Amino acid sequence: MKIRHVNNGLFTLIEDINETLVPAAEGFYWIDADVEDLAILQPLFGMHDLAVEDCLSEEEQRPKIEIYENQYFIVINSIRFDDEEIFLRALNIFLGRHYIITITKQKLNELRTLKPVLWEQEVNRPDYFLYHLVDIVVDNYFLVGDRIDNRIEMLEEDILMNTKKTHLNEIIGLRGEILWLKKVLGPQKDLIATLNKRDLKLIDDQLQKYFSDIYENAVKIAESFDTYRELMGNLREAYQSTISARANEIMRVFTAMTTIFMPLTFITGIYGMNFDFIPGMHVRGGSIILLGIMLALGVGMLVVFRKKKWL
Repeated sequence: MKIRHVNNGLFTLIEDINETLVPAAEGFYWIDADVEDLAILQPLFGMHDLAVEDCLSEEEQRPKIEIYENQYFIVINSIRFDDEEIFLRALNIFLGRHYIITITKQKLNELRTLKPVLWEQEVNRPDYFLYHLVDIVVDNYFLVGDRIDNRIEMLEEDILMNTKKTHLNEIIGLRGEILWLKKVLGPQKDLIATLNKRDLKLIDDQLQKYFSDIYENAVKIAESFDTYRELMGNLREAYQSTISARANEIMRVFTAMTTIFMPLTFITGIYGMNFDFIPGMHVRGGSIILLGIMLALGVGMLVVFRKKKWL
């Protein structure tokens, strides 16, 4: 657990957590904690049992905001796209008048990215800290969306150039990830709408127009993932069409080969019968002549098929 006093974007480490119980003369306190630290934080800051239970839960938490008397409990999902798989990490936030507490189970890049932003913007209030944090979390969805878009383009090109059976598993897996993420974006969008429109006493009214901008970005993200879902459907159709075209091509080759060998089989069947009075049966070099006729017949049919573009 790290405790920082933030004043105009400048950080000062605090050793004694009891100092954070009293509002600072200037600035606010940021407590960056793990879930194990809740045993210490809950009695000091009066965290509600249900909020603490949500932080400790192993199940995925829906993005939401819970309004308590002296603090807000906010859950928002951070996103990451590693090794062609999407991961969501819950970011739990307790917002008070003179403090903000961030609780995570894993270290999040958003919190590291946030520090230079706080310094540049000379942040001096916990609600402005919250705004910049939510803004960074939402912007990362655009970055993941770009990577998904690139992945879809690469997969489409690979399917058209060299279709493999493994492509279907990739399509199904990526489409499942997109659908799952689409379900998460709805509650997250509602959360940001609440921060944008609802009268919240711990959040400055002037921040509403800024949260409105974040809400517009959240809507764009939801729309883009709708597009990705449609693209995955088109990609699956392209895969099936390519597989069908390849199967038809193979069947066409086999059909042509069968057609070529049908007259050759007919000829060999006739000359394989146990009769003496068959034309050319006792002619000197008859077998060579017969093989030549068969070869010429096969080559001739092959040439005809090539000209008609059947092969």
